[in-house]
Amino acid sequence: MSQDRIDVKDVTPKTFNPKAHKSGGDRFNPNNRIYVRESKGTFQKLRRYGGWFLLILFGAIPWIPYGDRQAILLDFGNQQFNFFGTTLYPQDLTLLALLFMIAAFGLFFITTFLGRVWCGYLCPQTVWTFIYIWFEEKLEGSANKRRKQDSGKLTANLAMRKTAKHIAWWLIALITGFTFVGYFVPMRELIVDFFTLEANFWPVFWVLFFAGCTYGNAGWMRSIMCIHMCPYSRFQSAMFDKDTFIVGYNTQRGETRGPRSRKADPKALGLGDCIDCDLCVQVCPTGIDIRDGLQYECINCGACIDACDQTMSRMGYNKGLISYTTEHKLSGKHTKVMRPKLLGYGVVMILMVGLFFAQIAAVEPAGLSVLRDRTQLFRINSAGEIENTYTLKIINKTQQEQEYQLNVDGLSDVSWYGRQTVKVQPGEVLSLPMSLGVNPENLSSPVSTIQFILSDSGDFTIEVESRFIKKL
Repeated sequence: MSQDRIDVKDVTPKTFNPKAHKSGGDRFNPNNRIYVRESKGTFQKLRRYGGWFLLILFGAIPWIPYGDRQAILLDFGNQQFNFFGTTLYPQDLTLLALLFMIAAFGLFFITTFLGRVWCGYLCPQTVWTFIYIWFEEKLEGSANKRRKQDSGKLTANLAMRKTAKHIAWWLIALITGFTFVGYFVPMRELIVDFFTLEANFWPVFWVLFFAGCTYGNAGWMRSIMCIHMCPYSRFQSAMFDKDTFIVGYNTQRGETRGPRSRKADPKALGLGDCIDCDLCVQVCPTGIDIRDGLQYECINCGACIDACDQTMSRMGYNKGLISYTTEHKLSGKHTKVMRPKLLGYGVVMILMVGLFFAQIAAVEPAGLSVLRDRTQLFRINSAGEIENTYTLKIINKTQQEQEYQLNVDGLSDVSWYGRQTVKVQPGEVLSLPMSLGVNPENLSSPVSTIQFILSDSGDFTIEVESRFIKKL
């Protein structure tokens, strides 16, 4: 009885050589270090300028004053969230949910249209990583030089440069930690208290915690975050389609790849435009070869596009061998920009933005809540009246002291025991105990529905419903 013989295929993974930094290595191994080569060009300028703008904005906002406080201060301790002249309270946090929904649908829209441009240009992990790489290049040298140095012995000069690099990294990390915590704790107080050793435990802890995270993520983990830990890179494929703009390699134009002189005719040699210089791999922050096709590790930063365009210019070829393109375009088909999925994300995002601003416009400048005394539903006072006791909580959401008038509706000939005119400081929650007394003859039912009314000197009025109890 004959037996068919099955050929054995060797699937042993290739040994990754970080010194060569060629494609085909084990880029999924977190222990493999990627030496990112500097890339210059149009998209890297856009990424760099955009990154600096966002960094300056991030660092400057906590220092912007507004009146006697920070313009933006998320004060969780006092449950006040200040945005310039607007103060939000926990009951207004539906706005935060709407803001997150707008951000989510905005991200879906951008990803469906332009791929992972958020990752390549705006993501904090990317921005801080490129800043850390910039210091690495200035203090230790180019990627090839760093690779060679790390494979040799540690000299005194190299140790000094590495020490300077880590000091710079830690300074950036600490500035980042201070800035982030400064959105929740007044920045000026935080800086003074920290360096005079008078700060409380938790602000110090969070400054050091976020500094450590910044140092570890941007200095050491880098692409590990993008490849192994970021959930966005995993589910982005659900938003992609063949009309999504991605960083793509034109296989028909580039293959067959191979080296040649500048004066050689590639067609005569049977070669495409790709000279297999591997620069597109060397400048990639996640270490992939874009010529292998669309990969979830690609963050659409455009570094490979700039590197390839420079090579094409030097060779005298047309640019665009690697470009922002679509799968349909690469296969010779027409790209449909306006399509149902993209329009759906856009419509939902616009609706959410409209609802958000409508909610902002509806935020009241003051709040009123009414708590009945539950220990004693009613009592007979010395005047023979049925008396109910309440606690009114008045919130001044404005940035100025306000004077409010209090009244009640729904009862006739009611006696108000307590203050009816109150002054409330900016952001203050005033607790006001008071009582209402009514002659029993004026009460037609055991339980009456009443309205507490809060008004200011202008047109603002707010009403809160409660109950007045005559008997059980």
